[in-house]
Amino acid sequence: MDYADQQRSWGKHAPSIIFVIILHILVGYALVSGLARKVVDVIKQPLETKIIEEVKKVIPDTPPPPPPKLATPPPPFIPPPEVNIVVPIQQTQAAITTTTTERPPPGPPPVAQPQPTTQPAVRRNFSPVSRVQVIFPRDAIKKGIDSGTVVAHAYVQPDGTVREVRIVSAQPSRVFDREVIRALSQWRFAPEPVGFIAEFELNFKLTD
Repeated sequence: MDYADQQRSWGKHAPSIIFVIILHILVGYALVSGLARKVVDVIKQPLETKIIEEVKKVIPDTPPPPPPKLATPPPPFIPPPEVNIVVPIQQTQAAITTTTTERPPPGPPPVAQPQPTTQPAVRRNFSPVSRVQVIFPRDAIKKGIDSGTVVAHAYVQPDGTVREVRIVSAQPSRVFDREVIRALSQWRFAPEPVGFIAEFELNFKLTD
């Protein structure tokens, strides 16, 4: 028997035919008993769908922390160079003491101390050889002053001329000083070996 005859034999395909027949019987029974309808009803039921929302994590609006401050690293340690210092050795010399019997040389002669200058004597009510009359100042008249007193010292040189005039006191102050100095500076005295100071009291009085 060849391959074609083997394929055509009924015994070889019998199991397959029996399985198909049984399957058709089961399908027909399901249709008759309503099992298929229940399956369709179950499929037709509405499906419930739930939408699950994604829960977002709320991040608070806080500013980010400041960056850490980086400390400046210390400078590298550099060891100082080694310097060898040679200390010279000082040789101590023995102290030599000598004694002498010679007398020390005489010192310089004593310096004469300058004698303090003595202030010339003050003469009061001393009459000059020639004098210039004092004048009542116009400034005193403008200020309404009609009288005053001035005490002055005239420094007389040995030749009788007046070297300087100083105001000792004045009443009123600085009203008649210029006129007193002007007049006394032109006074002349008798020459003497030593100069002196002449004190004068000058009274001013405005007359009509």
